[in-house]
Amino acid sequence: MDNFFNYITKNLEIEEVDIWFKANNIIPEKIELYYDLSYSLYLLIQKTYLGNVENNKETKVEMSEEDNTKHFNWCWNKTIKNFNKENIKFQNDGDHYDYFFSLFNELYYKQNKETIRNSIDVFFLDLFNREKPFTQVDLDLIYNIYKTLDKNLVM
Repeated sequence: MDNFFNYITKNLEIEEVDIWFKANNIIPEKIELYYDLSYSLYLLIQKTYLGNVENNKETKVEMSEEDNTKHFNWCWNKTIKNFNKENIKFQNDGDHYDYFFSLFNELYYKQNKETIRNSIDVFFLDLFNREKPFTQVDLDLIYNIYKTLDKNLVM
């Protein structure tokens, strides 16, 4: 139990983090790029979603799972196209799509608490912030997102 507690709470030394990034071939500039993609997608989803919101008592609009999938796909494709315009090309389909669809489906579309939906941006900012202390959980999350996006980045 102590090992698990340390895994999720113990801050790693800066030197350990730097060695971990180098050992896993993680480039700081790409971390910023992948944060930008994640955050851009979140902003577009948040600004354009018309679905069930706690304070929506007037229209009582609820989106079906199919509507949510269509909305996510529209946001995903628009985000990928926006990056393509900047000559940063990602494949449309792949593990990265599956990862983000699953993430937003659980934390945004199926989430009943608006506070959780609205904290996704803080999650991304905190996760990708190289100035703050990292735990091993943080590094594992970064690794998964980084490697997933990296293999779908078209060079």
